[in-house]
Amino acid sequence: MSRHRVKAVSYDEGDYDEYDDGYDSQDPEEKEFLEECIRQVHSQLAAGIPSVSASREEVQEALWHYYNDVEKSVNYLRGKKAKEAETKKKKPATVPTVKAKEITVPGYLFPPAAISLQPAHFSASDFFRDSPWLNIPAHRKADIVVEPLYPRLGLLGGAPESAGGKMSKLAALAAARKKREGDKAPTPSSATGDNTQPSVGDSKESSMSLRERLVTRRAKQPDSSPSLRGLGKQPSSGQPVSPKKSSPESTPPVLSPATGLKDIANIEHTELKEEPPTVDIRASPSTFAVTIVGSDTRSKMTEPSHLYTNTLELIKIYGQDLAEPFDFAGPSPDDVVFNAQSSAKGFKSKQAASKPQGDKKDQSGLAGDMGNLSVIEKVNVKSKNLDVLSEYKKAKRKNAMNFVVIGHVDAGKSTLMGRLLADLEAVDQRTLDKYRREAEKIGKGSFALAWVLDQGSEERARGVTIDIATSKFETENTVFTIVDSPGHRDFVPNMIAGASQADFAVLVIDSSIGNYESGLKGQTKEHALLVRSMGVQKIIVAVNKMDMVQWDKDRFEEIEQQVSAFLTTAGFQAKNISFVPCSGISGDNITRRSEDPNVSWYAGGTLVQELEATEPYSHALDKPLRMTIGDVFRGSIQHPLSISGRIDAGSLQIGDQIYTMPSGETATIRSLEVDGELNEWAVAGQNVVLNLANIDPIHLRSGDVVCHASAPITNISSFTCKVLAFDHLLPSMVDVHRGRLHVPGRISRLVATLDKGSGNVLKKKPKIVPPGAVARVVVEMDHAVPLEAPTRIVLRAGGDTIAAGLLE
Repeated sequence: MSRHRVKAVSYDEGDYDEYDDGYDSQDPEEKEFLEECIRQVHSQLAAGIPSVSASREEVQEALWHYYNDVEKSVNYLRGKKAKEAETKKKKPATVPTVKAKEITVPGYLFPPAAISLQPAHFSASDFFRDSPWLNIPAHRKADIVVEPLYPRLGLLGGAPESAGGKMSKLAALAAARKKREGDKAPTPSSATGDNTQPSVGDSKESSMSLRERLVTRRAKQPDSSPSLRGLGKQPSSGQPVSPKKSSPESTPPVLSPATGLKDIANIEHTELKEEPPTVDIRASPSTFAVTIVGSDTRSKMTEPSHLYTNTLELIKIYGQDLAEPFDFAGPSPDDVVFNAQSSAKGFKSKQAASKPQGDKKDQSGLAGDMGNLSVIEKVNVKSKNLDVLSEYKKAKRKNAMNFVVIGHVDAGKSTLMGRLLADLEAVDQRTLDKYRREAEKIGKGSFALAWVLDQGSEERARGVTIDIATSKFETENTVFTIVDSPGHRDFVPNMIAGASQADFAVLVIDSSIGNYESGLKGQTKEHALLVRSMGVQKIIVAVNKMDMVQWDKDRFEEIEQQVSAFLTTAGFQAKNISFVPCSGISGDNITRRSEDPNVSWYAGGTLVQELEATEPYSHALDKPLRMTIGDVFRGSIQHPLSISGRIDAGSLQIGDQIYTMPSGETATIRSLEVDGELNEWAVAGQNVVLNLANIDPIHLRSGDVVCHASAPITNISSFTCKVLAFDHLLPSMVDVHRGRLHVPGRISRLVATLDKGSGNVLKKKPKIVPPGAVARVVVEMDHAVPLEAPTRIVLRAGGDTIAAGLLE
């Protein structure tokens, strides 16, 4: 027995000493089942049409391959046998040559009975293989005609009438027109005033095909058109020969479908006089052209061949009968059919039957009309042309400020902000009760307050904030907007987008034993460095979960000392740093002072008091409009396209024409909302929702910049910036972040290292920039993006932030 085999032995079996593993001998039941499957396969193969025979080995192999699936095995064997039969039947087919006289059906290359006798494909290379270049015998020079594989059918599809098929629409229209021409009443003559009856030839013409009518008319009156030179010749006198109606010899011959092309030419030559030879002033063809396509003066073969042909045979082979040029001023055949269908349904015809030539527009006019075509109807919005700055000064509004909530993952950021909104009654009690019930159902009762901001299903299931969430609340003097950012290191780009919208920051720290130390090594430092690099100067440190350490004063002072030293090193001034001990679960020191006797040592203000003590942030109201798009969505049925974001600089109002960069498309502001309320204008620092018109949503993306056409932002593919290095900097690939904008790029050149205080150049063209140093670098991007100085950007690589700085 192989030592690698393992036999499944039941616990109920008592004999463990038997060494027969059962692999060498097959189970009798399996044998019986296999035999039954083989019998079924043989019976189904024999019962099928056609019946197929297969050996036992083949059937057993198919059943083994398809795991004893009888139906699949039968299908496999049938397909295999069919392929083998086709392979045996394949032999080189010999096709007899069809002479030209057999092609007698008008409009068809081959008669229905001769389709199977189609000659083999002609190869020009084989035909001229034994002839020297530019010295081919005259009898070898010929027109090479590539014959169609199948005969042409009726008009617009449909089977031919001879085969009993259904007549197509165009064929029905042609038959109706032919019938109307035959039944047309005699028209009075304008010269004599008497009625003239149609001649016998005219009545016959109405029942002839187009080709037959043309040949008959040529027999009556020759034409000098060079394209019909093979049909007839003009008399030497230059006057047309008038046929005698009384004599039976002058009656135009009736052509039958069996009349050949050579017979047609013979009939015409017997009835018409020959004209004197005319001088051909055309240049003789080149030797190359004569070799490839032949010439008019080549010698004709006596025997008919598909290599030698004339103009009529070519036209007949490809189904192009001789006819008058198509009148492009009139309706096309498709238009005729569509108009007939519309008339039958009772609708008005969309296109007139014919248009005079004088109504045609010139090319420039048509091009202008095409340029004005648009799928979306233009929306005209009237602007009130308000002086937005004066209106802003007149308006008595509360100060509006945004702050971003940052910190390590699981520090309690969302729960702390949810408690803040609940205590300020920004969220009603009924909604909170609903969140508590839903959280308890999935065993996360402590996350009920966090669900006030974490609205996503994935965020609630994982218990981690993924994207930024915004909410607002009001105090006596200020309207605050919370930007809750994620703390997980995988979602740092979303945190950067939130920090770009903030006036100041709230850093949440978990004070519990072990969590504070791990957070300080984790995202706490990175978030603090990022918000400082994004221009945030004021920071409030909320030391959360103090109830877990029984409001220990020593623990609070230890955290305050270490974090203060780090924030000062990061660039924050000591006067702009404040610490508040609090608890998000119990709500102590958030909107009310804690009543716990263990926290009596703290004499500072609550978190809300620290927020209100922050000085208002001044915005560039008089600068050109700059707004970064945060989200593109469908607002409502009345406003199918909306964008949201924060105005960084400038102002706008309803009716303004705005530019979206980098697409360069224009749009019209149909209406706007400021902090969820309808308004006629908005200024820098406000969170707005713009309802747009006259633009395709494909031109709008998160991270694009909205500006005015008078002062647009430029798209650049490379820039020079002054950055603070968080890690070693080398010429390498990086990701460039600016708000929601995220594009790949590369550090192409290290220009110099700078002094932190004065900004003087310390070293030019360094090979490497160490962490903590300030350097000037050149960054190149694959695509042009809207950036301008002094925009703040962040450089990341490999999931870590390596530098942040300012465009120069």
